[in-house]
Amino acid sequence: MPSLTDGAIRQAIKRVEKSGKQVSLTDGEGRGTGRLVLVLKPMPKRVTAEWMAQQWRDGKRTKKKLGNYPSMSLAQAREVFKRDYANLIQKGRSIKIASDTRPGTIADLFEAYVQSLKDNGRPSWKEVEKGLNTVADTLGRNRPAREIEPDEVVDIIRPIYERGARAMADHVRGYIRAAYSWGMKSEHDYRTSSPRRFNLVYNPAAGIPTEPKNVGTRWLDEDEFVRLYRWLERPDAPVHPPYTRAVCLLMLTGQRVEEIARLHVDQWDAAERIIDWSKTKNMRPHAIPVPSLAAELIALIKPNKHGWFFPSATDPSKPVSHATLYSFIWRQRERNVIPIVTNRDLRRTWKTLAGKAGVSKEIRDRIQNHALHDVSSKSYDRWNYMPEKHEGMEKWDQFVRAMLSRNRGKKAA
Repeated sequence: MPSLTDGAIRQAIKRVEKSGKQVSLTDGEGRGTGRLVLVLKPMPKRVTAEWMAQQWRDGKRTKKKLGNYPSMSLAQAREVFKRDYANLIQKGRSIKIASDTRPGTIADLFEAYVQSLKDNGRPSWKEVEKGLNTVADTLGRNRPAREIEPDEVVDIIRPIYERGARAMADHVRGYIRAAYSWGMKSEHDYRTSSPRRFNLVYNPAAGIPTEPKNVGTRWLDEDEFVRLYRWLERPDAPVHPPYTRAVCLLMLTGQRVEEIARLHVDQWDAAERIIDWSKTKNMRPHAIPVPSLAAELIALIKPNKHGWFFPSATDPSKPVSHATLYSFIWRQRERNVIPIVTNRDLRRTWKTLAGKAGVSKEIRDRIQNHALHDVSSKSYDRWNYMPEKHEGMEKWDQFVRAMLSRNRGKKAA
């Protein structure tokens, strides 16, 4: 049979309108294995026209829809059939597994990677999405992801590095590398499906060196701890109260900044004095008993109507961000009213001073929800250690109260 033309299609539609009988038009020869077919079906008020890929396999006919005519033109239907179906049919594979074989674009790759972070409950997805959106705009959203070269990634990172934002430069490098790594694995992961194949040959960010990590060592001694805590209780300048309270709770519990910043009424059990997180940075559920001093602080806080203990000053429907708490501490440092410290230093301070208070390292690790990599902890030990955590927090509470009392006594003297 000769190839179809638009004129022949229009004539066939008129015939179907008159006869009221379904007609199938085939494009070209394609005998024996498969071909492109336009199926015309009479409806009460119109004739529908659907492009189908048709295959004969093991003596049975199979069809799969490509699109509707005329929204998908004859030329477009031929292109899709040749691109996504002809090769499968020639190899004797079923067209049921056919998909869009166009190489995925930069936008396709980055959007799919961010979606995977969302699906897995990763709280970092918003920051990653923001960073990758900027990268996509620079590289060109509609370019095939497989065409990106390492020097293009370097050209994006270098200006960030040269303006002094070294940590941000390394974050951007990490986002790109992670997205490409995900893309290379996703095409062969039978557990997930992606609307695009990326046909990636290599990861353009894999060979770019990382920024050397500065392992922090700063922690507050007892006098510095008390100095900071007392300032947070009575700041010498107007500040948003939730910020000071959030930092106090960080000092008293040793938890991650993000987890305290996002503390919600649903996570606090006042009767048991327990904070319970269902999702944490290491994706493991985590619950801690808090020291009585922290419980007294929480009792003084009235969550807002959205349930947040520490709402944002600009948008009360959201909790304060960890970045805002970092900035808050930095501003006070610059005023020289508190010791030089970061929020992460406070987590290190808790670990150190709680050890001095007599809390074992194992229980300190469990209170701070550090990942335990030994086989016993990962695969077998399912005890929640809540009694041991309670005991550890009681020792820490006595230690902190003694620190604060000694300092008050020195000041009075």
